[in-house]
Amino acid sequence: MADSTGPGSFSEADRSGPKGAALLAMAAEPMPPVPFVQLESAGVILICGRNEIAVEAGNLLKDHLDVTVLIEPPAAIAPLTTDFPVAMGKVRNASGHLGAFKVTVDDFARAIPSSRGPWTFEPSHDNTRSSCDIILDLTGRSALFPASDLRDGYLRADPGSPAAMLRAVLRARDLTGSFEKPRYIAYDDTLCAHSRSGIVGCTRCLQLCPTSAITPAGDGVAIDANICAGCGQCAAACPTGAASYALPSEDALMRKLRAMLIAYREAGGERPIVLVHDDPHGGPLIDALARFGDGLPAHVLPLPVNEITQIGLESIAAAFAYGASAMRLLLRARPRHDISGLLRTMALAEPILMGLGFGSGRIAAIETDDPDLLLEALRTIPAMLPAPRPATFRPLGGKRSVLRFALSELYRAAPEPAGVIAIPAGAPFGAVEIDAGGCTLCLSCVSACPTGALRDDPDRPMLRFVEDACVQCGLCQATCPEHVITLKPQIDFDATRAPARILKEEEPFCCIRCSKPFGVKSTIERVVAKLEGKHWMYSGSSQRIDVVRMCEDCRVAAVTEQGFDPYGAHNQTVRTTDDYLHEREAQRLADQNKG
Repeated sequence: MADSTGPGSFSEADRSGPKGAALLAMAAEPMPPVPFVQLESAGVILICGRNEIAVEAGNLLKDHLDVTVLIEPPAAIAPLTTDFPVAMGKVRNASGHLGAFKVTVDDFARAIPSSRGPWTFEPSHDNTRSSCDIILDLTGRSALFPASDLRDGYLRADPGSPAAMLRAVLRARDLTGSFEKPRYIAYDDTLCAHSRSGIVGCTRCLQLCPTSAITPAGDGVAIDANICAGCGQCAAACPTGAASYALPSEDALMRKLRAMLIAYREAGGERPIVLVHDDPHGGPLIDALARFGDGLPAHVLPLPVNEITQIGLESIAAAFAYGASAMRLLLRARPRHDISGLLRTMALAEPILMGLGFGSGRIAAIETDDPDLLLEALRTIPAMLPAPRPATFRPLGGKRSVLRFALSELYRAAPEPAGVIAIPAGAPFGAVEIDAGGCTLCLSCVSACPTGALRDDPDRPMLRFVEDACVQCGLCQATCPEHVITLKPQIDFDATRAPARILKEEEPFCCIRCSKPFGVKSTIERVVAKLEGKHWMYSGSSQRIDVVRMCEDCRVAAVTEQGFDPYGAHNQTVRTTDDYLHEREAQRLADQNKG
């Protein structure tokens, strides 16, 4: 019987040769090693509950783990004998991961061991802090963590379901010792465009992380590998490549795509549809079709990944550049976490494919847990021609470079390539436009730009722009003191070969003493016009206003040579205590003489 990795289509067995060749070529592509992080758990567990169910769970675990039970107030439970600590309290917040949880508890009070009848407790107090390795939440209330089922070491069950409680207890019992998990995300803070000088720019990864594993850290962000669940949305959305996926890396995944689609085409296959799936969800569905049905259609090529949400624009562009006629992403009917990042990626890919002549409907999601519905969705995909000039490029390098390369190859392979394509806001490509009349060429945007897309000129007052380097992080717009910068999301395929574009240029102002250019002529003239004859410091002598027209070196020399007081007539004589005493005595004598 066929399995999920073979051709898998009994009704189309005579056309399954190209698919078999494609899957063998993909499997032959090597996978680079993935780094791991280690989690250590000593088996200290905090069981949170509302009634005797929590104590019952503690009794089931006391021989395996170091148990503490926390009962929410008022904790009116029947007397029970326990071999572990029981306390009253409510968890205000929690942080951490397996082996390193920190909890803060309000209304905390220890149980009085000699209690008879319903348990009684010592006087309570707030802001009690503790730590543990495992948390078993049987309160039935809101989870303590976002995307709680992705937080290692945090178990949650409905206290009204004995079966659910027992499953959670059995899972908790095994959470002792050392555990390894992949370091899903590689991060280079030198590429991060989160902020500069306290001004926030890009926040894509912070908005998308379902587990809150990403936090601001200076000009960049910090990614806690112990909390990261590997959804990959941060890497897919990162415009600079500061965050990149490691299971596998973007270029390694694209090489698998390349091998699969080239082998399929060389074996005579036509109109391939790439079906992206994960192993925990998509693997069993595909296997069920192979074992109990006709399997996947012969032109549907399954591409297994760790997480569907790791798919970025570079993989989509590469798939169609290599000759895919359509791409489908197999999702759960009820996703385990927010998939808004993936939906944004698809929404970004759609206008690009439309603008290059591929038409609509090339990429879409199939959200189902039913193998029959999956097969029906695949069979109803309309026949579409692939790129007329499929590419064969080998992806190498970092995320941003392979993305630019994949898009340029997609442009060359496209049916009707357009030079400039408008794309949704928030895309990692675009132009910067300025109101030239309001720009003072202060160049604060140049110092804020993390990618060098905005540049100055060492010889002239000039602002230049390289569109191919712009990631639309918004730092220039947020930094501009004149508020004359706007972002224009688009893809200009000619920008990769275009020189830097001049956004604004002005005549330099030369020092009236040494003739060295040191500023913008219009700016110096505007400053002189505002000060001359209107400010006390620059009134009374033309020499005073002339220092504004000098470079920094000549300005110091002129002030020193001429020896004029910068405060001029407004300089006040210093008064001492003796002056005030003499003045008071003179006033007293004058008053006596009058009397």
